[in-house]
Amino acid sequence: MGGSSHLIAPAPEYPHASMRFPSFVSRRTALVVAAAGSLLLPASPAGSQGTWPNKPVRIVVPFPAGGTTDVLARTLVPELSKAFGRPFIVDNHTGAAGNVGTEIVARSPNDGYTLLMGTLGTNSINRSLYRKLSYDPIKDFTPITLVAVVPNVVVMNAEKAKALDIDSVADLVKYAKAHPGKLNMASGGSGTSHHLTGELFKTMTGSFMTHIPYRGAAPALMDVVGGNADLMFDNLPSSIQQIRAGKLKALAVTSAQRSPALSDVPTVGEAGGPALKGYEANSWFGLLAPAGTPPEIVKRIQQEVAKALGTTAIREKMMAQGAVPGGGTPAEFAKLIDSEQVKWAKVVKASGASVD
Repeated sequence: MGGSSHLIAPAPEYPHASMRFPSFVSRRTALVVAAAGSLLLPASPAGSQGTWPNKPVRIVVPFPAGGTTDVLARTLVPELSKAFGRPFIVDNHTGAAGNVGTEIVARSPNDGYTLLMGTLGTNSINRSLYRKLSYDPIKDFTPITLVAVVPNVVVMNAEKAKALDIDSVADLVKYAKAHPGKLNMASGGSGTSHHLTGELFKTMTGSFMTHIPYRGAAPALMDVVGGNADLMFDNLPSSIQQIRAGKLKALAVTSAQRSPALSDVPTVGEAGGPALKGYEANSWFGLLAPAGTPPEIVKRIQQEVAKALGTTAIREKMMAQGAVPGGGTPAEFAKLIDSEQVKWAKVVKASGASVD
């Protein structure tokens, strides 16, 4: 299985990161571009620039409090509340690898008062993983802006790593291949970036670890810290404090380059030998609205998010946690979502991962 690096499609280009967008532009991307530039479409009174927002705006986070999705949403809420003069509120709705909260937004009025903090899983991976998805990641949403890109990090319970003499990715592969299924791999749910990043790792190395899905990244990580689970391919911002505290052993980051936040930790590609050459997997998080949300509202939100992410305080805070701030246009975010769906559909198919 070591030669399976062909499973990885070219990575898309993220704003502020050195990756490439594909050359194609999907129908949805074209629609986003047209909507963003159109001033001819009439807006409903509730969605007009002069009256929106005239009540609180909720940002649905489809995962529990404490995970990266939740932390990023709560980082933006004070800035957006101040900018628009109305409360922006985080509303956590968990379940089904983010599908429960995502469907709530998909079925909400397109008046700008319900937004989604979407993820790689909810808006790219799940389309291939679930045969009967309760929402359409393309047709049901209007992308607003990418908020952040983060690498995942391969972490083990520090005591378990020491007991099993696992000090590197190479050690992990060796142990997992010698003891199939003995190590368990926690994730924030089937289809999340934690899950599929691990599945890609298993496919490329020909190893097997038992997947244990949780109802969110925070409870999964706590079980790794507590010793009830062995390891996790977690978003770096969620794990970094536990790594610094010595409770988690960081074996590698999943990005193409090392993270400045953990410069002494190698990449999976560096540490994993020939079998993992070319391995790369990043998670992303961004704001979306129900399809048909007036383009002037989408534009205003994107502009204020970009301003917030451009401030020194927020940028430094995010970078220290291993996150690369976004803030790009709706069209750029649409391209990212489309290209990631293509990339991870190949991983899902090759790994045999399935939910229903």
